[in-house]
Amino acid sequence: MPDAGLYGARQAFGLTWRAMDRPPFQLRQIDHVVLRVRDAAAMQAFYCDVLGCRVERRQDAIGLVQLRAGVSLIDLVDVDGTLGRKGGAAPGPEGRNMDHLCLRVDPFDHAAIVAHLRAHGARIGDFGSRYGADGEGPSQYLFDPEGNLVELKGPPDPMDLAAT
Repeated sequence: MPDAGLYGARQAFGLTWRAMDRPPFQLRQIDHVVLRVRDAAAMQAFYCDVLGCRVERRQDAIGLVQLRAGVSLIDLVDVDGTLGRKGGAAPGPEGRNMDHLCLRVDPFDHAAIVAHLRAHGARIGDFGSRYGADGEGPSQYLFDPEGNLVELKGPPDPMDLAAT
């Protein structure tokens, strides 16, 4: 099981992130992604406090929290809830319920993004140029508290657009 690290410690002591610790970017697009989660509170804190989502809708009776991410939604389904129990075992080291979630962000200031992620104790992955819905551009990987791979994708490289 991945270490919840700073997120788990802050949650255990009832601490919240300061308003000035908001992300240095704005999320832009994806319709929705559904994550089956073991610790819904830690996951909600990560996606809201670190990545700037907000709770749009709760259906506590079935164990569903829908988070607004720009024009998109990230659904958190508690594996112990009514809806989550229909999906089988919780995600774990032996398998995931997705490869990764890519969030288009703007602006993409790599140094500011990495500083923000480090300030929140996020586990940071590889940086590189990757292809996405808008074309080739900067991309930073990181991991949420349950080990899901998240990609923060910047705008396309203007040279890539000129070549097409």
